[in-house]
Amino acid sequence: MDGARDMAGIGIPFAAGVAAGAALFHSPPSFPPSVPGLLSVAIILPALYSLHRFDNGTGLKKIRLFFACLFLAAGVLCSMNSILTSGISSGSGPLSRLAGRCYDILQHRIASIPYPSSATAPLINALLTGDRSGLDRDIVDMFRASGASHILALSGLHLGIIYLIISKLTIPLGNSPMARKSRYCIILSASGFYAMMTGASPSIVRALLFIIIGETAGLLGRKKEPARILLAALTIQLFIKPDVIRTLGFQLSYLAMAGICFLYPSLERLYPGGRWDPFRKVWQAAMLSISCQVFTAPLTWYVFHSFPKYFLLTNLVALPLTSAVMVLSVTTIALSFTGACPYFLVYIDDKATGLLVRCLEIISSM
Repeated sequence: MDGARDMAGIGIPFAAGVAAGAALFHSPPSFPPSVPGLLSVAIILPALYSLHRFDNGTGLKKIRLFFACLFLAAGVLCSMNSILTSGISSGSGPLSRLAGRCYDILQHRIASIPYPSSATAPLINALLTGDRSGLDRDIVDMFRASGASHILALSGLHLGIIYLIISKLTIPLGNSPMARKSRYCIILSASGFYAMMTGASPSIVRALLFIIIGETAGLLGRKKEPARILLAALTIQLFIKPDVIRTLGFQLSYLAMAGICFLYPSLERLYPGGRWDPFRKVWQAAMLSISCQVFTAPLTWYVFHSFPKYFLLTNLVALPLTSAVMVLSVTTIALSFTGACPYFLVYIDDKATGLLVRCLEIISSM
């Protein structure tokens, strides 16, 4: 926890400085979250970490205070620099162009798979690439009404599923030092390329940073502290692109992860059953959903003036189905590239996608 506490002394003041710079030096009424939304990340995390007292010793406290002020000022300066250079674009390099071509190839491949239902390919395209242009308006409205809009919006959830697939596929390489380094390179390269290919939204970048930091810690034999990873990712992402703090996706993504890091462990421990109780998985999924909602609900209500009534039921049903659909779809697409995709796999993928839609349709009509 000492490492997480030290990271808090850097990440929280830096995030607060970036938020303060965005609020003080930019005066648009153009983005919906406004000042309360901008400061949400910088207010909630310090409130949580205030529970962790600093070490005794006046000298150490002064050093911590000095560095906190230093990173607060650095955050303000980074935010100002981002505003001043907002009109400068870096252009697209060869890797970006390659990612764009792969994105087009992936969309074309999904469209070419002979799914029995005409609604399946557009939904899979939305889940894997983030392109919702082919979806019927009724399906989009149904996802929104059931509280499952976050499933359609390409986010850290989707990259997390892709990361798990890649991790499982690299297990046969073994666990020797060389194999671990090879797996590390494959996982980071594939995850990074997927993030670039799909547009690198703030929540996707957040998930990618989590993967990079977590995998690096594992390779170096360091303990993976969720709070430390969260704060390190927050600092790095704001350092690279400070103006991202204005986006609602960034704010909701980090608030959801703050709920998972700080609230979920306490709620998960409340389960009275043993470790191998089969219902414990249901409890864990429910507590995970509640932890995210507790942290994101105030900002969601502030921006949209609404709250998904059946979020718990939706997440308990839709998230496992979404994971299954994405795994089936990735397998189907990969085999279709080789020309060896059996039709029964296409059929199962189609039926799983249809089941997801049907479940959300029932929830949205309640």
